[in-house]
Amino acid sequence: MDNTAEVREFLTSRRAKITPERAGLPSGSRRRVPGLRRSEVAALADMSVEYYSKLERGNLAGVSPSVLEAVARALQLDEAERAHLLNLAQAADGSDALTRPRRRTARSWTPHRSLQWVLDAITAGPAFVRNGRMDVLAENQLARALYADVHATSYNQANLARFNFLDPASRRFYPDWDQAADVAVAILRTEAGRNPHDKELHDLVGELSTRSDSFRTRWGAHNVRHHGTGSKRFHHHAVGDLTLAYEGLEMAAEPGLTLTIYTAEPGSPSEEGLRLLASWTATEEAHALADRTEASTTPDQHRPC
Repeated sequence: MDNTAEVREFLTSRRAKITPERAGLPSGSRRRVPGLRRSEVAALADMSVEYYSKLERGNLAGVSPSVLEAVARALQLDEAERAHLLNLAQAADGSDALTRPRRRTARSWTPHRSLQWVLDAITAGPAFVRNGRMDVLAENQLARALYADVHATSYNQANLARFNFLDPASRRFYPDWDQAADVAVAILRTEAGRNPHDKELHDLVGELSTRSDSFRTRWGAHNVRHHGTGSKRFHHHAVGDLTLAYEGLEMAAEPGLTLTIYTAEPGSPSEEGLRLLASWTATEEAHALADRTEASTTPDQHRPC
């Protein structure tokens, strides 16, 4: 993903979203473009049209924080969009700190034992660790059970975005599929701005863009977001509907990784659903253990006497 093109498309898409009325400007007539004109953004940011046009062409290298903040104010960027603009500007500078791979975000990363202990100690709700590409890297028992459909197909490669857009089971699993799809793409787009040299991310975006019209349309919208807290609805094939609150925690010891914990409102049907999920998981594991034990103790019928 070329940074110049990313900058150009991001700024253009944000400018198209701001109407003159929203910016406190007269709407006028004969507008040939959606949103604001470049000249209007330049005036709001207190800079020349020529300079703003240079920025919108993708030339952010060496731009000062004060200029970036002026552009962010003029375009009314939210917190996630501001952070994305700063990441794009840092990537455009091309410093060694930005071009080297981020630490331990590859799929081959293995959680240290104490992290898995922490995850396993969370028994009332699903908890898992993911990277910015939405690869699930570690999880507790309830998370494995909740995302059973994700793990059911090896092609998903334990990647939530691939499951969302390429696995038909996701349409049942996410009752609010469009919302889940928007969030997935926004997370990937945010990661692309923060970590533009991630080849695995490039490959994933290329695969999803080629195989999913829904992904390609959303990717072109250049929406970003912080995925810190909120609620989601799920439909699990064994326990039915669940409405779960979540908290996403950035892992200070593992830059680029996020610990997500789901929980249900106390006394709600979803809390009972999580208890049923835990019971269902225990039963499934008991059956699997029994099958393994039986297989290991059954005499080989073809062994010579």
